[in-house]
Amino acid sequence: SDVPKREKMKRIVSVMEGDSVILHTDVETNQQEEIRWYFNDTRIAQITEDLSFICTDVQCKYSDERFRDRLKLDYQTGSLTITNTTTTDSGLYHKQVISGSSINQGIFSVTVYEVPAVERDEMKRKSVQEGESVTLDTGVIKNPNDLMTWYFNDIRIAEITGDQSHICTDDQCEDADERFRDRLKLDHQTGSLTIRNINTTDSGLYKLQTNSSSDSRLQLFSVSVYGESLCPLYDHFNIHSPLMSCSLFVAFSKRSSSSCWFVFQVFLNERKRRECQ
Repeated sequence: SDVPKREKMKRIVSVMEGDSVILHTDVETNQQEEIRWYFNDTRIAQITEDLSFICTDVQCKYSDERFRDRLKLDYQTGSLTITNTTTTDSGLYHKQVISGSSINQGIFSVTVYEVPAVERDEMKRKSVQEGESVTLDTGVIKNPNDLMTWYFNDIRIAEITGDQSHICTDDQCEDADERFRDRLKLDHQTGSLTIRNINTTDSGLYKLQTNSSSDSRLQLFSVSVYGESLCPLYDHFNIHSPLMSCSLFVAFSKRSSSSCWFVFQVFLNERKRRECQ
């Protein structure tokens, strides 16, 4: 069977329909022998250490056309990006990182939310690099009778009343977990929410529900957090040389603080390896 062994749930990811989502491996490709990705037990992507074998979606055996032209592998980390997501992309994604006799496995539970066109047009999008801070700005001054509640993945993570008689963030709020422990800050004047030392698992949909005596308002924020290695990627392509006509040229990139640099690697196509030696 081409299906890996399951293990307990590790990460929950949410994204708006039409947006992209990144599933991170947290490793370097050149330190692993092979990285595989599965969706609902079907292999959808694979990459080897020397980049001699790379496949996504229909290029992988047993895969279907669900993700045609919508999957991107990071050649340096093996992280998987799904572009132009749809609600049918919701489900379990399984990563399998193979290094020698060791197999590191993990599961991502991905939920793609469908949002009405009107709300989608009004949704604010934020893009931030891992480790930095981001502020979700309400754009208003709260009234004394307002109750402002922040949600992430439909879990309440912060709340403040207009008269400030009740304020909570993260695990201080009922039913919340400790995902954002000591990393959330509420603006007591506007109700804006700041997330500090942000990480890739903080990507997703944030909702602000404001209830007053006269009406109820909903604001949506789509937050994308990029890891250090996520710069523009270049696919592999053939180059022609009178000396090494069977070599394959691969380019991939890496982020270093605020800039990107590019790494180039030349290796021999496995099928032609003997002819080049």
